[in-house]
Amino acid sequence: MARLLDANGVPDDRAPRTDVYAALVRAIVGQQLSTRAARAIYDRLLARFDGHPPTPQQILEDDPDELRVAAGLSHAKVRYLRSLAEHVASGELEIDRLNELSDEEAIAELVAINGIGEWTAHIFLMFTLQRPDVLAVGDLGIRRAVERAYDLPALPTPAELTKIAEPWRPYRTAACVVLWTSLANAPA
Repeated sequence: MARLLDANGVPDDRAPRTDVYAALVRAIVGQQLSTRAARAIYDRLLARFDGHPPTPQQILEDDPDELRVAAGLSHAKVRYLRSLAEHVASGELEIDRLNELSDEEAIAELVAINGIGEWTAHIFLMFTLQRPDVLAVGDLGIRRAVERAYDLPALPTPAELTKIAEPWRPYRTAACVVLWTSLANAPA
């Protein structure tokens, strides 16, 4: 880690998102997309709702096919947004309590929603809830950066990454940001 920090500097802190529901909507929209594509689709989603992130009620009241076409969402992502909205509207996901839960409890609550997996939950905990000790074991970028930084013969498995990252506790979130930065600054 010291070598990566020396080579790339300390990454900028990211401002926390205060609207937890909107952060989850954005996370779902951006899953498995390039940053550019995710931004374009999210901007179209905002435009559909007068420039604001949609509320759960707005998602549930909108026609799924019209929402899909207007924002450029896949059928699956519309289902995922509706699942999130249903969980929040029903109270099954108490969005305002997520920050009170442990990391493990928050992850369990989030992955119970169709379309939110462990990776999305980890990223949400890191950047929205600002949790200091989250290790995104499923993130390909983190695994690739560790492979390079530790001169490994192959990508580490999630279990291998967890073992390698043990000394980074209780600041594994910061370590992940350092690793992502090292990839962004790596020669092509």
